[in-house]
Amino acid sequence: MSILYLATLIVAIGCMVLIDHRFRLLFWRDARRTMIVLAAGLAFFLAWDLFGIGLGIFFRGETAIMTGVLLAPELPLEEPFFLLFLCYLTMVLITGIERLREHQSAGRS
Repeated sequence: MSILYLATLIVAIGCMVLIDHRFRLLFWRDARRTMIVLAAGLAFFLAWDLFGIGLGIFFRGETAIMTGVLLAPELPLEEPFFLLFLCYLTMVLITGIERLREHQSAGRS
């Protein structure tokens, strides 16, 4: 039993928060809307996982770096943190790219 994977996910989420704060992309622009979109994405992907687990499609990949704690059959503790990171990363990337494109087009005018 190890918390290495969980700790890495938490650090990665923290890095996304720092990038978000530095460039005022999401939470520091509209925290309420960001929380709604992030919660919706997390809920969607957790439902997707549970549906896949119920159908016998998804299985837990047990490794030495995981805690071994299960939230449900075949759903490890680390999965919601991974999904949160995935959703937040996508939101930061899309918003960052949009902001960069706006900045570049404003420079050309």
